Amino acid sequence: MIRPRLYPALDLSWPAMPADETVERLLAALDAASPTAAEPHPHGIRVFFATPADRRRAAGEARAFDPSLSIAAHDVSDESWAERSQTALTPVSIGRLTIAPPWSPAVVGGIWITIQPSMGFGTGHHQSTRLCLGVLQTLSLAGRSVIDVGTGSGVLAIAAARLGARPVLGLDADADALAAARENVERNLPEGGVTLRQAELGRDALPPGTACDVLLANLTGATLVRLAPLLTAAVVAQGALIVSGLQAGERDEVLAAFALAGARLDRDVAEDDWLALLLRRL
Repeated sequence: MIRPRLYPALDLSWPAMPADETVERLLAALDAASPTAAEPHPHGIRVFFATPADRRRAAGEARAFDPSLSIAAHDVSDESWAERSQTALTPVSIGRLTIAPPWSPAVVGGIWITIQPSMGFGTGHHQSTRLCLGVLQTLSLAGRSVIDVGTGSGVLAIAAARLGARPVLGLDADADALAAARENVERNLPEGGVTLRQAELGRDALPPGTACDVLLANLTGATLVRLAPLLTAAVVAQGALIVSGLQAGERDEVLAAFALAGARLDRDVAEDDWLALLLRRL
């Protein structure tokens, strides 16, 4: 089992709860500090980070965003968060796929994927993950190679394998994420089908010569802009890139970066202020 981990967190509170748009703008302002999760509380949000350094950076960004914010730091047990989530997390269905926590009884029909919830790794409930899962199902994946960059819980890699992709490679820099992903792969694909590897999101993650049919990257807008040439080069000609984690205001910058790298937009889909883009390498 995964050992409980303490996550650095910030409680960000307003004198009165603001509009959803303000909260989304605050989260966008914190993007450079790489938040791993966020959950609401009565007067604001609690935001989680991978390291105390990320939390300190986020506190500074939050103060600059709105000096009226009350900011309090906490260390929260991942195990405690998972226990609390049992009352909140229920199965979510996207097309033929249903993503569910382990305590939900499986139902007949469709493709059921069980993911252990964690603050640090996606469960399929975030808009960007749902968007990726939806776009993934529009592609013919049988026998096609897939790379999932920043795999987290492994949910996208597992979904690709369950939809027929082979081989599937999941990459992540976080050893805890890979431990979670391995448990989820074993739970959903006892026969195998997904290879996991620890690698920084840079040249060592996608070395020259890497070529896949489909690349998945549910990251952040800023990271997508930075990695656009590397991600595009890792896909075969006319291959597909599904990128998400960006918000509507970042769309043009992300598209421009991928256009310069040699990828064109096939289509985009949106949920709330979040986008997923399906791109094709020229």
